[in-house]
Amino acid sequence: MTEHKSDFPQFYITAPQPCPYLHGKLERKLFTHLTRGRPAPLVDNLLKGGFRRSQNIAYRPACETCRACVSVRILVDEFEPSKNMRRIAGANDDLIGTEHKAEPTSEQYSLFRRYLDARHKKGGMSEMTVLDYAMMVEDTHVPTSIIEYRRRGPDSFVTGKGEGPLVAVALSDRMADGYSMVYSFFDPEQPQRSLGTWMILDHVERARAQGMPHVYLGYWVEGSRKMEYKTRFRPQEHLNAAGWERYED
Repeated sequence: MTEHKSDFPQFYITAPQPCPYLHGKLERKLFTHLTRGRPAPLVDNLLKGGFRRSQNIAYRPACETCRACVSVRILVDEFEPSKNMRRIAGANDDLIGTEHKAEPTSEQYSLFRRYLDARHKKGGMSEMTVLDYAMMVEDTHVPTSIIEYRRRGPDSFVTGKGEGPLVAVALSDRMADGYSMVYSFFDPEQPQRSLGTWMILDHVERARAQGMPHVYLGYWVEGSRKMEYKTRFRPQEHLNAAGWERYED
């Protein structure tokens, strides 16, 4: 009798725990392990199908009575920045992003620590050590990169690299049809730059330059003020039971 090894992943579900976005709600997640043996198209389809990646885990909400979490992706070819977004782009015209392999550095962790202490002191990531950060960056079985943002220098137009200290960092997965923004953080002492918004705008332009139609923003959670910003990037599509559909207010 021949034994056939299936490439189809095994799925598991977590126990209920307090939802970090909606007060009084409980959340559960459906998840599977991403291993090097998984075919790349299967992993890509998981991520395009509403799963998110955290290290070598792909997960999505599986709450019994709530459907507030909705996967969001920007339609790159049609995207036009708003007046406020154009202002933000102008305010950061002195910055340039350089894409690297997914390798952690002490400079990245220092900025990451400052960001968490200022913006998410009571969040679930607040106790992350330098080892935890390294695992978040390195533990990936998909094409992943770190984009470091620094000020432009006199030679940046030749080298494509910035100079000086890190201002912002984005950890991003490269999918068949676009970028999936896994996590980003920035200098909390420069709020006037609106760096979170600007990094999304930068990803849109990177995807456009490479002919990729989407930038995936993860989950928008209806009713959560933390997630309101994601619906500003129009046009966009939301994933529901019928598939990806254009979002209209």
